[in-house]
Amino acid sequence: MQTSSTSSSLCGGTVIPVDCILNHFPYPSSYSLGSLSTEGGTRNVKVSRLKAGFWESIRSGLIKNNTTQVIEPPSSPQEEEEPLPKEFVLIEKTLPDGTVEQIIFSSGAEVDVYDLQALCDKVGWPRRPLSKLAAALRNSYMVATLHSIKKSPGEELTETNNGKKLIGMARATSDHAFNATIWDVLVDPSYQGQGLGKALIEKLIRALLQRDIGNITLFADSKVVEFYRNLGFEADPEGIKGMFWYPRF
Repeated sequence: MQTSSTSSSLCGGTVIPVDCILNHFPYPSSYSLGSLSTEGGTRNVKVSRLKAGFWESIRSGLIKNNTTQVIEPPSSPQEEEEPLPKEFVLIEKTLPDGTVEQIIFSSGAEVDVYDLQALCDKVGWPRRPLSKLAAALRNSYMVATLHSIKKSPGEELTETNNGKKLIGMARATSDHAFNATIWDVLVDPSYQGQGLGKALIEKLIRALLQRDIGNITLFADSKVVEFYRNLGFEADPEGIKGMFWYPRF
């Protein structure tokens, strides 16, 4: 993963798998050992579970002053049993000039390839053909995005004046049953260091878990392995090693 601060590129690097095995609840909250029944008997497996208190864990990184407000999806008695909304306000803050900025998380919004290319340019990634970018997005199992929307006090936003700006993205490919791999994690450099990368990955993982995807992997540059380790990923659990095949011509 090439990086400009904390952005991620997934062009080679360390394979970091995580076994997320669900136990009748969608939001695992700690690490534990479990067992998996197989035809040959029962073997111990590592169960990687997301840490509890997601909002509390990122609140200190997101809230820099008392003009910033983390907006949580509406709660209900069955909150943990309900799927995440496909789109909601992750952060709302008031800028020094009085402008209100909202950071919108979405797991279903369409991504303009030109906006994505511009974001890749900002983090210093090599350019890729737009046709291939479009195909990668189209064939992804899930695309999670962060958009910034700014408005003046009292202004009513419309489709034409919302100034929507792509500031983060991550996507996942999947077999739609057991496995998913996270790719192309990136955050606009001007928005890095605020906990948005962590929020993006945690929300993407939760959305995958809610679709009963139990094995989630990614590729990470050695410089950001610790970032993903803090989110529950493990390098080569159970001695598993990733292998690569490259054309030799």
